[in-house]
Amino acid sequence: MNVKIKILNGDITKLTCDVIVNAANKYLVPGGGVDGAIHSVGGAAILEGCRNYISRYEVLQTGHVMITDSGRLAAKAVIHTVGPRIEGNITPADEKLLRACYLNALELAVEEGYRSIAFPNISTGIYGFPKLEASIYAFDEVFKFLGQCDFIDCVYFVCHDKENYQFYMELWEAYFERT
Repeated sequence: MNVKIKILNGDITKLTCDVIVNAANKYLVPGGGVDGAIHSVGGAAILEGCRNYISRYEVLQTGHVMITDSGRLAAKAVIHTVGPRIEGNITPADEKLLRACYLNALELAVEEGYRSIAFPNISTGIYGFPKLEASIYAFDEVFKFLGQCDFIDCVYFVCHDKENYQFYMELWEAYFERT
């Protein structure tokens, strides 16, 4: 695998790469957290793309993805995905849906010809997915995909908070101890 993996603690809206992933809500309306920041910085072009999708499909289902222009963001496009909401314990279905967010975003990026992709910590904010488990599933799903696809050149894990960043750094160190 000859892919650059970068783990950053910062603001995904400031990143220059081909595509950034948005942790959206099912109605694709600007919300809080990463979603609100992406809409705020990216502007009307992103919202217009989201409205067009909703007018055709009504909602974006959990684990599914769609793509819009990036507006004023440095990225070329935004892939929107809806992560699972956790109320209580994580179920196998929750894990499967979170993994699908990452896998489907990677597949769409490749389909659209994008070679670099940046992920936020999907579902770990208001959606309540425990950060450690979410980081494990994300890391595992991305590395499985990269082991089967050599099109992607760079994957960024952009952590908005120190706790998520710490979990990703620990996973990164553990990965290299195994290899």
